[in-house]
Amino acid sequence: MARHKAFTVAEADALVPHLEMLLEQLDEYRRRLLHHCEQLQILEVLWGALVETTGNPDHQEYLRHTRMRAQLSREIEDLVHREVRGRGLRFPQGGLSHGLIDFPTTFGGRWVYLCWQRGEPQVRYWHEIDAGYPGRQELTAEHIICMGKDEEFEMPDDSALDF
Repeated sequence: MARHKAFTVAEADALVPHLEMLLEQLDEYRRRLLHHCEQLQILEVLWGALVETTGNPDHQEYLRHTRMRAQLSREIEDLVHREVRGRGLRFPQGGLSHGLIDFPTTFGGRWVYLCWQRGEPQVRYWHEIDAGYPGRQELTAEHIICMGKDEEFEMPDDSALDF
């Protein structure tokens, strides 16, 4: 029994502007997270485990960077959960770093992914669920008309979708 939404090309295209803004926000969070991680590395190189002791002169700075690292990690996880997974989308492996998002859809009685990469003005590619980015194929008129519209038939089993 299917549990995932099958996106049409038009539905996926409608999300592209939102996803562009989302990726910008995630980039900003990731830049800030990297800054705090780098600062923690510096403090740990300087002091080792002593930076964790309350008497250390850099202890408060260490705590501040530790709190910010944890907070930003949670914010990134929450944002991805809410705005990507919560919409029925997925980041394939390396997707966050490379701005790749997959939309589950159906075509020819099977599940496939519409594939969008940051900077593309609309969704122009798709791939089989086990093919990934190297297996991307351009959408044709038939794909645009048919993808995500198998509801007149029994929806295919979606247990192979990996999210």
